[in-house]
Amino acid sequence: MPDDLLLRLRDFHSDYFPRHQQRFQDLVAQGQHPKTLFIGCSDSRLVPYLLTGAAPGELFLVRNVGAFIPPYDQSHGLHGTMAAIEFAVLNLKVERIIVCGHSHCGAIRAAYEGAPDEAVALKAWLKLADEALLPVQASTEALRRTEQRAVVLQLERLMDYPMVRRAVEVGHLSLHGWHYVIEDGEVHVFDAEQGAFVPASLASHSGTGPYQPYVEHDGQILTD
Repeated sequence: MPDDLLLRLRDFHSDYFPRHQQRFQDLVAQGQHPKTLFIGCSDSRLVPYLLTGAAPGELFLVRNVGAFIPPYDQSHGLHGTMAAIEFAVLNLKVERIIVCGHSHCGAIRAAYEGAPDEAVALKAWLKLADEALLPVQASTEALRRTEQRAVVLQLERLMDYPMVRRAVEVGHLSLHGWHYVIEDGEVHVFDAEQGAFVPASLASHSGTGPYQPYVEHDGQILTD
Protein backbone atom coordinates (compact mmCIF):
# COMPACT_ATOMS: atom_id res chain seq x y z
CA MET A 1 0.00 0.00 0.00
CA PRO A 2 1.55 3.36 -1.01
CA ASP A 3 2.56 5.83 1.68
CA ASP A 4 0.58 8.93 0.67
CA LEU A 5 2.48 11.26 2.97
CA LEU A 6 5.83 10.10 1.60
CA LEU A 7 4.62 10.64 -1.96
CA ARG A 8 3.52 14.18 -1.10
CA LEU A 9 6.89 14.95 0.50
CA ARG A 10 8.63 13.77 -2.65
CA ASP A 11 6.28 15.83 -4.84
CA PHE A 12 7.07 18.93 -2.80
CA HIS A 13 10.81 18.37 -3.18
CA SER A 14 10.75 17.53 -6.87
CA ASP A 15 7.94 19.79 -8.12
CA TYR A 16 6.97 22.74 -5.89
CA PHE A 17 10.34 23.54 -4.32
CA PRO A 18 12.34 23.90 -7.57
CA ARG A 19 9.79 26.42 -8.86
CA HIS A 20 10.04 28.52 -5.67
CA GLN A 21 13.59 27.76 -4.59
CA GLN A 22 14.78 31.36 -4.73
CA ARG A 23 11.94 32.44 -2.43
CA PHE A 24 12.94 29.89 0.21
CA GLN A 25 16.61 30.81 -0.09
CA ASP A 26 15.76 34.49 0.39
CA LEU A 27 13.72 33.64 3.48
CA VAL A 28 16.75 31.88 4.93
CA ALA A 29 19.25 34.56 3.97
CA GLN A 30 17.09 37.52 4.99
CA GLY A 31 15.03 35.89 7.74
CA GLN A 32 11.27 35.95 8.08
CA HIS A 33 9.39 39.24 8.09
CA PRO A 34 5.69 38.37 8.10
CA LYS A 35 3.32 41.30 8.47
CA THR A 36 0.42 39.15 9.71
CA LEU A 37 -0.13 36.93 12.72
CA PHE A 38 -2.95 34.54 11.82
CA ILE A 39 -4.59 32.84 14.82
CA GLY A 40 -6.94 30.16 13.53
CA CYS A 41 -8.78 27.06 14.61
CA SER A 42 -7.03 23.74 14.08
CA ASP A 43 -9.95 22.51 11.98
CA SER A 44 -8.64 20.86 8.80
CA ARG A 45 -11.18 22.73 6.67
CA LEU A 46 -9.66 26.08 7.54
CA VAL A 47 -6.66 26.70 5.27
CA PRO A 48 -5.13 30.15 5.92
CA TYR A 49 -2.93 30.19 2.82
CA LEU A 50 -5.91 29.48 0.58
CA LEU A 51 -8.09 32.14 2.22
CA THR A 52 -5.47 34.87 2.11
CA GLY A 53 -3.54 33.90 -1.00
CA ALA A 54 -0.36 34.22 1.06
CA ALA A 55 3.03 32.93 -0.03
CA PRO A 56 5.65 31.30 2.22
CA GLY A 57 6.98 33.85 4.70
CA GLU A 58 3.88 36.06 4.72
CA LEU A 59 1.90 34.54 7.62
CA PHE A 60 3.02 33.78 11.16
CA LEU A 61 0.60 31.01 12.06
CA VAL A 62 -0.92 29.88 15.35
CA ARG A 63 -3.48 27.08 15.31
CA ASN A 64 -5.37 25.69 18.28
CA VAL A 65 -8.75 24.18 19.10
CA GLY A 66 -11.29 26.97 18.62
CA ALA A 67 -8.78 29.75 17.84
CA PHE A 68 -8.87 30.72 21.51
CA ILE A 69 -6.52 33.16 23.24
CA PRO A 70 -5.67 32.61 26.92
CA PRO A 71 -5.97 35.64 29.21
CA TYR A 72 -2.71 37.50 29.71
CA ASP A 73 -2.97 37.11 33.49
CA GLN A 74 -2.06 33.42 33.05
CA SER A 75 -5.19 32.38 34.94
CA HIS A 76 -5.39 29.45 32.51
CA GLY A 77 -1.68 28.63 32.81
CA LEU A 78 1.14 29.05 30.34
CA HIS A 79 0.36 28.32 26.71
CA GLY A 80 2.14 28.36 23.39
CA THR A 81 -0.45 30.72 21.94
CA MET A 82 0.59 33.39 24.45
CA ALA A 83 4.24 32.93 23.55
CA ALA A 84 3.46 33.16 19.84
CA ILE A 85 1.56 36.43 20.29
CA GLU A 86 4.39 37.94 22.30
CA PHE A 87 6.98 36.81 19.74
CA ALA A 88 4.95 38.06 16.78
CA VAL A 89 4.38 41.51 18.27
CA LEU A 90 7.68 42.10 20.10
CA ASN A 91 10.15 40.30 17.84
CA LEU A 92 8.57 40.18 14.40
CA LYS A 93 6.73 43.49 14.72
CA VAL A 94 3.68 42.23 12.82
CA GLU A 95 1.30 44.90 11.56
CA ARG A 96 -1.94 42.98 11.93
CA ILE A 97 -3.41 40.12 13.93
CA ILE A 98 -6.24 38.05 12.49
CA VAL A 99 -8.40 35.84 14.71
CA CYS A 100 -10.28 33.44 12.46
CA GLY A 101 -13.13 31.22 13.60
CA HIS A 102 -15.39 29.26 11.28
CA SER A 103 -18.77 27.63 10.78
CA HIS A 104 -19.49 24.13 12.14
CA CYS A 105 -16.75 24.54 14.75
CA GLY A 106 -16.35 21.40 16.82
CA ALA A 107 -14.81 23.35 19.69
CA ILE A 108 -17.85 25.60 20.04
CA ARG A 109 -20.21 22.63 19.90
CA ALA A 110 -18.13 20.82 22.52
CA ALA A 111 -18.24 23.91 24.73
CA TYR A 112 -22.02 23.43 24.86
CA GLU A 113 -22.20 19.63 24.88
CA GLY A 114 -19.05 18.75 26.81
CA ALA A 115 -15.92 16.76 26.01
CA PRO A 116 -15.06 13.12 26.87
CA ASP A 117 -14.02 12.62 30.49
CA GLU A 118 -10.61 11.41 29.36
CA ALA A 119 -9.95 14.70 27.54
CA VAL A 120 -8.76 16.55 30.63
CA ALA A 121 -6.81 19.24 28.78
CA LEU A 122 -9.61 19.78 26.28
CA LYS A 123 -12.17 20.27 29.05
CA ALA A 124 -9.99 22.93 30.65
CA TRP A 125 -9.26 24.59 27.30
CA LEU A 126 -12.93 24.86 26.34
CA LYS A 127 -13.56 27.02 29.41
CA LEU A 128 -11.96 29.81 27.37
CA ALA A 129 -15.21 29.93 25.40
CA ASP A 130 -17.51 30.21 28.43
CA GLU A 131 -18.14 33.95 28.12
CA ALA A 132 -19.19 33.56 24.48
CA LEU A 133 -21.83 30.91 25.22
CA LEU A 134 -25.51 31.72 25.13
CA PRO A 135 -28.04 30.49 27.74
CA VAL A 136 -29.81 28.34 25.14
CA GLN A 137 -29.64 24.91 23.57
CA ALA A 138 -26.99 24.38 20.90
CA SER A 139 -29.12 25.08 17.81
CA THR A 140 -27.68 25.92 14.41
CA GLU A 141 -28.33 29.62 14.94
CA ALA A 142 -26.94 29.59 18.49
CA LEU A 143 -23.77 27.84 17.35
CA ARG A 144 -23.22 30.30 14.49
CA ARG A 145 -23.75 33.27 16.76
CA THR A 146 -21.46 31.79 19.42
CA GLU A 147 -18.72 31.17 16.86
CA GLN A 148 -18.79 34.85 16.04
CA ARG A 149 -19.05 35.95 19.67
CA ALA A 150 -16.00 33.80 20.42
CA VAL A 151 -13.97 35.63 17.78
CA VAL A 152 -14.87 38.99 19.34
CA LEU A 153 -14.01 37.68 22.80
CA GLN A 154 -10.52 36.74 21.60
CA LEU A 155 -10.02 40.22 20.14
CA GLU A 156 -10.89 41.72 23.50
CA ARG A 157 -8.45 39.38 25.24
CA LEU A 158 -5.75 40.47 22.82
CA MET A 159 -6.20 44.04 24.02
CA ASP A 160 -5.26 42.88 27.52
CA TYR A 161 -1.80 41.94 26.25
CA PRO A 162 0.22 45.09 27.02
CA MET A 163 2.43 44.84 23.94
CA VAL A 164 -0.68 44.45 21.75
CA ARG A 165 -2.55 47.38 23.31
CA ARG A 166 0.54 49.58 23.09
CA ALA A 167 1.05 48.81 19.40
CA VAL A 168 -2.65 49.28 18.62
CA GLU A 169 -2.86 52.61 20.40
CA VAL A 170 0.07 54.09 18.48
CA GLY A 171 -1.27 52.80 15.18
CA HIS A 172 1.40 50.17 14.51
CA LEU A 173 -0.95 47.20 14.82
CA SER A 174 -4.51 46.43 13.76
CA LEU A 175 -6.80 43.62 14.90
CA HIS A 176 -9.08 41.71 12.57
CA GLY A 177 -11.89 39.29 13.49
CA TRP A 178 -12.95 36.79 10.82
CA HIS A 179 -15.62 34.10 10.65
CA TYR A 180 -15.14 31.70 7.74
CA VAL A 181 -18.38 30.13 6.48
CA ILE A 182 -17.06 26.91 4.99
CA GLU A 183 -20.11 25.98 2.94
CA ASP A 184 -20.27 29.43 1.30
CA GLY A 185 -16.56 29.89 0.76
CA GLU A 186 -16.78 33.37 2.25
CA VAL A 187 -15.16 35.08 5.20
CA HIS A 188 -17.30 37.46 7.25
CA VAL A 189 -15.22 40.25 8.79
CA PHE A 190 -16.04 41.98 12.05
CA ASP A 191 -16.94 45.65 11.79
CA ALA A 192 -16.60 47.27 15.21
CA GLU A 193 -18.68 50.30 14.26
CA GLN A 194 -21.59 48.18 13.06
CA GLY A 195 -21.15 45.63 15.83
CA ALA A 196 -21.64 42.88 13.26
CA PHE A 197 -19.89 40.50 10.90
CA VAL A 198 -20.07 41.55 7.25
CA PRO A 199 -19.40 39.30 4.23
CA ALA A 200 -16.03 40.18 2.71
CA SER A 201 -17.74 40.56 -0.66
CA LEU A 202 -19.73 43.49 0.78
CA ALA A 203 -17.27 44.87 3.34
CA SER A 204 -15.25 48.06 2.98
CA HIS A 205 -12.33 46.70 5.01
CA SER A 206 -10.89 43.41 6.27
CA GLY A 207 -12.11 43.82 9.85
CA THR A 208 -11.60 46.24 12.72
CA GLY A 209 -11.30 46.13 16.51
CA PRO A 210 -13.00 46.04 18.82
CA TYR A 211 -11.01 48.36 21.03
CA GLN A 212 -13.90 48.98 23.43
CA PRO A 213 -16.27 46.39 24.98
CA TYR A 214 -18.40 44.94 22.20
CA VAL A 215 -22.16 45.62 22.49
CA GLU A 216 -24.40 43.31 20.48
CA HIS A 217 -27.57 44.50 18.79
CA ASP A 218 -29.65 43.19 21.68
CA GLY A 219 -27.73 45.46 24.06
CA GLN A 220 -25.73 42.68 25.68
CA ILE A 221 -22.15 43.71 26.48
CA LEU A 222 -19.59 41.00 25.77
CA THR A 223 -16.67 41.36 28.18
CA ASP A 224 -14.05 38.99 29.49
